[in-house]
Amino acid sequence: MLRPKIPTMPTPTGHVTPPAVIEPTAVVPSVQTPPPAPASAAQSGPVVQLTPGTVIALVGGGTAVVLIVGAVLVSLLLAVAITGASLAICALVIRSLVNTDAKQR
Repeated sequence: MLRPKIPTMPTPTGHVTPPAVIEPTAVVPSVQTPPPAPASAAQSGPVVQLTPGTVIALVGGGTAVVLIVGAVLVSLLLAVAITGASLAICALVIRSLVNTDAKQR
């Protein structure tokens, strides 16, 4: 019942081509070329040079990003706090209305 059923490979139908015969080829030694010289540091890529102006720009940009992300997170936290306080006030008002309605009956 729980034994897997292994599919059987069906026999090929139609035109069957015979396998291709691969003939060995002779290996002819060639002239050895010297390995390429290692690339110097100047050819590895452009070098970034930090001038005082770029350092100030990077620090200013990083500060701006941190301030913007911080402002967004604080505003989200403030929105959650205001929503929670509003729901708490609504719950108190509804509870008060239900209690006064029950006392009048």
